[in-house]
Amino acid sequence: MSQPAPSSAQFADHARTALERAVAVNKGSVPVAARLFADCVAADGVIHAFGTGHSQAAALEVAGRAGGFVPTSRIALADLVLRGGEDPAVLRDPLLERSPGLADRLYALATPRPQDLFVIISNSGVNNSIVDMALKVTAAGHRLVALTSLEHTHAVPALHPSGRRLADLADAVLDNCAPAGDAVLPLPGGAALCGISTLTSSLLVQMVVADAVALLLAEGHEPPVYVSANLPGGHERNAVLEARYAGRLHRGGH
Repeated sequence: MSQPAPSSAQFADHARTALERAVAVNKGSVPVAARLFADCVAADGVIHAFGTGHSQAAALEVAGRAGGFVPTSRIALADLVLRGGEDPAVLRDPLLERSPGLADRLYALATPRPQDLFVIISNSGVNNSIVDMALKVTAAGHRLVALTSLEHTHAVPALHPSGRRLADLADAVLDNCAPAGDAVLPLPGGAALCGISTLTSSLLVQMVVADAVALLLAEGHEPPVYVSANLPGGHERNAVLEARYAGRLHRGGH
């Protein structure tokens, strides 16, 4: 029997199943991550999100979006150029994210404080820069939330010289439940299309934020949360909140 052609309905079915599975699988880990978020914010900390490649989409869910926490910072490879003085040509290197020493430079540009929390996102969880950053932040005493695909990370060899994966180093591990390779609709010849990790990762980030805000409210804190800058008064309100963290909120080079 020939393989059915891919369709939007087929992907929608996969997406619904993946979202439901992500909720069930992370029932224990979401509250742990939420506690880390809430503790960081209550301690006047900043939540730093780091991901390379398409994992930057999940970092954008953490840092600087309407309905999310104000004290958030996004670490990006572009920081090397926009704030670190590197030649823009460095960003054309397709293997930049695997470069030795990259994590040290990005960490320094992030200017973290001891109470800051790190969220590192990687589907595979094995790239050198990802594991380097996880080792760097944990050695510096920061708490770490990992957002990864446990199926993918255990399906591939550990590439880092330490033999560690991102999930091995985190205080809380959120499993985005994406398959190895991320894409869910098979094609003839063994390829596949339509990645699922962005949907499930976004869901998990927002679940953690919701629970973290609930914890802060229960403990008598006023959560510093963004409203849309495109609502009347939104920009002005956000600017007042951002002023509390002057010089600490970096958003991919800005």
